[in-house]
Amino acid sequence: MKKLSHSEISKNRSTLETLSTVKKLPVYVLLNSIRSTYNVGSIFRTSDGAMIEKLYLCGFTPAPPKKEILKTALGSTESVKWEYVKNPVEVINKLKQQGVKICALELTDNSKNYFEVTNLDFPICLIIGNEISGVNQELLDLCDFAIEIPQFGIKQSLNVAVAYGIVIYEFRKLFLLSQ
Repeated sequence: MKKLSHSEISKNRSTLETLSTVKKLPVYVLLNSIRSTYNVGSIFRTSDGAMIEKLYLCGFTPAPPKKEILKTALGSTESVKWEYVKNPVEVINKLKQQGVKICALELTDNSKNYFEVTNLDFPICLIIGNEISGVNQELLDLCDFAIEIPQFGIKQSLNVAVAYGIVIYEFRKLFLLSQ
């Protein structure tokens, strides 16, 4: 086994110029009132890796060009389509009108473990909530379903950017399997 060099890895990657030809994961991601600029930057970078359709920054979620976002995102604010919309309900209603299913990453009385989801009806909008309070009830009321990441330790949840990474790559896997 030999570790690949940066140039060997880069030759198989898209560029900003070829990005429009890449088949994207039909997932929209809505970040609602995320506090940490570093979490937002990390989510941008993970969104690039999974090649999502679009990222919506809502509520008081910080937006580029904040230096902490740019530092953590490592250029992915240029490769991920994104938009700031203050009111997340507007985004959800618009996507619902386009036939997009709405999914919250949240612990609810009806959420499914993410690894038990074996089939998804794409396109989907994944809602990621605040680091402390999660996805608020107003947004949960607009969701078609909710998924959760089971916790086996004493803490109730993972870091929001880590949780997003786990779920978005599971969505990517399910999308690839459905093709």
